Amino acid sequence: MTKNIMIVGVGGQGSLLASKLLGNLLADEGYEVKVSEVHGMSQRGGSVVTYVRYGDKVYSPIIDKGEADFIISFEKIEAARYAEFLKKGGKIIVNTQEIEPMPVITGAAEYPSDALDKLAAAGIEVDALDALTPASEAGSPKAVNIVLMGRLSKYMDISEEKWLGAIRKSVNPKFVEMNERAFALGRK
Repeated sequence: MTKNIMIVGVGGQGSLLASKLLGNLLADEGYEVKVSEVHGMSQRGGSVVTYVRYGDKVYSPIIDKGEADFIISFEKIEAARYAEFLKKGGKIIVNTQEIEPMPVITGAAEYPSDALDKLAAAGIEVDALDALTPASEAGSPKAVNIVLMGRLSKYMDISEEKWLGAIRKSVNPKFVEMNERAFALGRK
């Protein structure tokens, strides 16, 4: 049985490191893993999507609508944008941080402050957390990605020690300790 995780965010938030960490973790667990990165205007703060698929045999790296077991969203609007990819009974883990897209910055649109309420009203299980504060407490606001991986780890049947091993394998050695702290704070 193939499992599907989508990581969605805005360019520069570290979604690619998160997908690399997940890929390393799942491969070390003996799964076949396919990771596919779909870049929007990532260099300009646009939407970035990464698919992580794993199981005994994975034929395609792409996740279709209604197939994601988890969506890890680095930002609230991105959670709403990709919610249709979530399978029935799936879960969205979302950072409550708001990063205004260009139409909001230019005044052409308003930021939809009720995005998470609408997801919950639609019957979607949402685990919302402020990942920026613990990331900053761990040593860098850029560690939001690892805080979110810590939260995801609570829902997966893989030991904390194996997650920490994947962090050590995926992160520059001088940032391992900070990322371990971020992971622990996300897992709490």
